[in-house]
Amino acid sequence: MEEVRIERRASLEVLRAEASEELGVVVEERLRHGEDPWAFMEELPTVDELVVHMLRADAIIADGGRLPSHVRHYRVLRQIALEHPALTQTVWRMLDQNDPRARTA
Repeated sequence: MEEVRIERRASLEVLRAEASEELGVVVEERLRHGEDPWAFMEELPTVDELVVHMLRADAIIADGGRLPSHVRHYRVLRQIALEHPALTQTVWRMLDQNDPRARTA
């Protein structure tokens, strides 16, 4: 079993600030293009979901840019939850959303 190592690039607070700023830019761009916020706001990830995506991207880069298998994806997200306990609920919710078995229940 291969161990998942994710290099820490910043504190969770800094990552959340970066993610919040990124989401703000996305919202502003969509508003400038005339989109209705009621139509797109629910499509956007939460700040914590974006942080998890950022950390997952860091793990992919650290692994030479290879996209992870389903098993490695699970391990990476699980490692994110272990390293950042405040993201645990978000990680498990994201895993449930990606698990086809969770939708058939």
